[in-house]
Amino acid sequence: MPLDTGNVRRLHLVADADADDTPVAVHHPSIDEGADVGMALKAAREFRGLTTQDVADATRIRQSYIEALEDLRFEDLPSRPFTIGYVRAYAGLLGLDAEGAVARFKNDAPDNDAAELRAPVGVRRERDPRLALIFAGGLLVVGAILLWNVAQRAITKEEPPAQVAPAAAGVQVQTHASNNQVALGAPLPAPVESTTPEPYKTPGLDDAAANGGSVDAAKITAKARAEADAKAGVVDPANQFVVGSQFKPKGQMLGATPQEASGVLIQARKAGALTVRRADGTIHMTRWLSTGDAYRAPATPGLILDVVEPNLFDVYYQGRLTGRLTSNQTAVSKLVPAAPAPVAVAPKP
Repeated sequence: MPLDTGNVRRLHLVADADADDTPVAVHHPSIDEGADVGMALKAAREFRGLTTQDVADATRIRQSYIEALEDLRFEDLPSRPFTIGYVRAYAGLLGLDAEGAVARFKNDAPDNDAAELRAPVGVRRERDPRLALIFAGGLLVVGAILLWNVAQRAITKEEPPAQVAPAAAGVQVQTHASNNQVALGAPLPAPVESTTPEPYKTPGLDDAAANGGSVDAAKITAKARAEADAKAGVVDPANQFVVGSQFKPKGQMLGATPQEASGVLIQARKAGALTVRRADGTIHMTRWLSTGDAYRAPATPGLILDVVEPNLFDVYYQGRLTGRLTSNQTAVSKLVPAAPAPVAVAPKP
């Protein structure tokens, strides 16, 4: 007949043969004991002599959750994922099969798809009070800006009162306009800025047109006119110059260096073309000289200056003005002034 042990879960049976020091076999609880997983965890805890507070301190789980888990009071437990984590941690602490405990929990408490996740019991959501202060401050700033803009628009919309002339002044103006007549003077001349300048005439263009477009014929005509004016004593102010005046650089300096120069220097009073030829007729240099540009002739024998309008070029020698070009082709050697003849000194008696 089996022995009725009642509700006693652990029974130490000591036979007469155990009077000696032979070790007694002890039964260790497993995860499969009890009616559910909660009872199995509780039996294992009591077997090891632990309290629910000891388990809570070791697993960092609230003591109320430990007690609700042992009794399977789901209404006092958090959501299912949290509870499964508690089962795994609890079983691992007691040295039981953690995954087996989770599997038995899922078998004892099947998952309900309609069940919603619940936050852990006893957790309160608290908001940072500083956020409310920041939000209130932002509203005050925005309100102040809006009020300032409204005030500025109201000030700008205020228009000054319309100025109405007195009635007496209006009557006086009408009487003066009806009784008197205003005499208009002669029209004023056009301002100086609105006058049209005289069109520019290219020098020699009229002579070339009169001679059928021939440039050589135009040169001959201009030279003949200049000779006729010289004989008649007609002097063009533009052709007047002061002999001996100092050379003043006004533009580019072309030609030879000061060490290789012959002393002859040509400066353009107005823009014009200058061609320098050698004695055999080949071109040594040809350039377009702007106003103020100068050409320093080298000390090369036989150089000839070829220009279209000679009177546009001043001639300097050793930095002093000696005159202007008088012909279209002029040898550089002819522009060097002749040395003065020696003066004979009479012997003393």
